[in-house]
Amino acid sequence: MGKDFETRLDAEVPATPGQVWDAIATGPGISSWFVGSTEVDGATVRTSFGDGWIPAGTITASDAPHRFAYRTATGDDGRFVAYEYLIEGRDRASTVLRTVTSGFLPGEDWADEFEAMRYGTELFFRTLLEYLRWFPGRTATPVTVFGPQVTDWPRTWRNLHAALGLDATPRAGDPVRAELTGDGVVYFTNPHTLGIRTPDALYRFIRGLNGTLIAGHELFAAAGTAGWRQFLDSLDDS
Repeated sequence: MGKDFETRLDAEVPATPGQVWDAIATGPGISSWFVGSTEVDGATVRTSFGDGWIPAGTITASDAPHRFAYRTATGDDGRFVAYEYLIEGRDRASTVLRTVTSGFLPGEDWADEFEAMRYGTELFFRTLLEYLRWFPGRTATPVTVFGPQVTDWPRTWRNLHAALGLDATPRAGDPVRAELTGDGVVYFTNPHTLGIRTPDALYRFIRGLNGTLIAGHELFAAAGTAGWRQFLDSLDDS
């Protein structure tokens, strides 16, 4: 048993097709909004996440600045993930970006993985839009920090929101005030993720599939991990 899946997302952004291409088809660009650190060597897309690597993707289309696509190899159990980006230039230096994330998730427990992937895909797409609107052409330093195994997610989310000066149920546009992030604004939230934009960073908090709270940030100024593990540990006060 398993599930074929496909997620389509699109938006118009105030960026040129060339800026969008650099964001979705180069290592520094992808590393500035996706998860972890990505390398593109002309034939392969490789992303490191924490101490490991996400399965490498083979580039299947590279037509600058119109279409970029890659997919992982199909495993013995049928698992694969494919990514496609379609870029259409508009007047006044704006661009329509369409994305398709598809693949196959094997096993009896595909539903949990599909839910986590869907929520994560929504966060990363919205982060890409924030990057193109607020930081086009800049390169971020990705910071990934893993917190503890969470025993009570509702409580941990409440603790996180309170630590950031947010209400229990934050919404996009809510102001953020916290020592580690500085003043910012919520740009996205769903049941598994929270995204915050400040003048020099995109901060993300993610419910990992294995039950770990993950900080996956994009820093456009001074980079570092100091304080983030202690911060994440403090949120699970069981």
